[in-house]
Amino acid sequence: MSSSHAVPGSSPIAETAPLSLCAREPHVPADRLVAEMVPPPRFDSVRFDTYVPDPNQPSQTEAVRVLSDFAAGLGGAHAMGAGKRKWFGRKAPARPSGPRGVYLDGGYGVGKTHLLASLWHATPAAPELKAFGTFVELTNLVGALGFQQTVRTLSGHRLLCIDEFELDDPGDTVLVSSLLSRLVEEGVALAATSNTLPGKLGEGRFAAADFLREIQGLSAHFRPLRIDGEDYRHRGLPEAPPPYSDEQVTKAAYATPDAALDDFPSLLDHLARVHPSRYGALTDGVKAVCLTDVRPVPDQSTALRLVVLADRLYDREVPVLASGAPFDELFSEEMLNGGYRKKYFRAISRLTALARDAKGLVAQ
Repeated sequence: MSSSHAVPGSSPIAETAPLSLCAREPHVPADRLVAEMVPPPRFDSVRFDTYVPDPNQPSQTEAVRVLSDFAAGLGGAHAMGAGKRKWFGRKAPARPSGPRGVYLDGGYGVGKTHLLASLWHATPAAPELKAFGTFVELTNLVGALGFQQTVRTLSGHRLLCIDEFELDDPGDTVLVSSLLSRLVEEGVALAATSNTLPGKLGEGRFAAADFLREIQGLSAHFRPLRIDGEDYRHRGLPEAPPPYSDEQVTKAAYATPDAALDDFPSLLDHLARVHPSRYGALTDGVKAVCLTDVRPVPDQSTALRLVVLADRLYDREVPVLASGAPFDELFSEEMLNGGYRKKYFRAISRLTALARDAKGLVAQ
């Protein structure tokens, strides 16, 4: 299946044309959404002992210690069962006092997701009793299953890990706050990552009193754990490679098995027609993404969709080879100074890392 926009050039090498993300319209059943709530492939093998703390940042070493203890503390009997014990005439267990979770706060690339996935792996429970997903994936799960069914599905879990906890609108705030409150009542332990302290989520985006009140209630569920440091993706690594020519990108796509080739403006248009919960499925089987004519995104809605795609590509370790504008020019100064700046900087960081991974696709 060839891209409907990028042209193959003069010397295609592979026998078949590249894939095209623009030609895919995946449909993801709800049960797959639940089954896939595990650490992404990039974090399959991470553990606490594979995390390398920066010796100049003692908070990183402290985070490993606190999270290791937290995981060990989840090895006892599940605290749910309040309802079941009532059925048998027993007194329901008292609700746990204090925070029922940990909240990893820090900048980009300090290893928060590595630590969160390590916590998931270290927690002594069967995989089906632990859930791991991004904030967007959690809200998508509620959308697919409904609120009550999501509570029932997750209430038997020992641990729920939420990566990249970002609140984009007051509706999501109320939804997730209510969901987590219900899960805490059922004895589910919580862990989350974000680039902002719990009490500061949403700052600079919304000022409604109700919104801030919801945030304060939500933050009470977590013990904040600050992780300082610089982006490890830039520690001692070379600068991101400059964009390649259209011809180089196209030839690489034809020479790379299971590569996708699309022009960037058409891909952005296509993302508007695919629900973000399906962006992971959009990349199923794709070993490299080749993009021609990369240019700054035109508006914030488009930019936020691109952020989700960048996250899914990064989770799956899919290299990205591109021509046109460099990735640090994707978002306008207004966007980078606005309320969603953390998301945009994360996307730039992750796409830059994937661009480094793609260097080997280009013939020297």
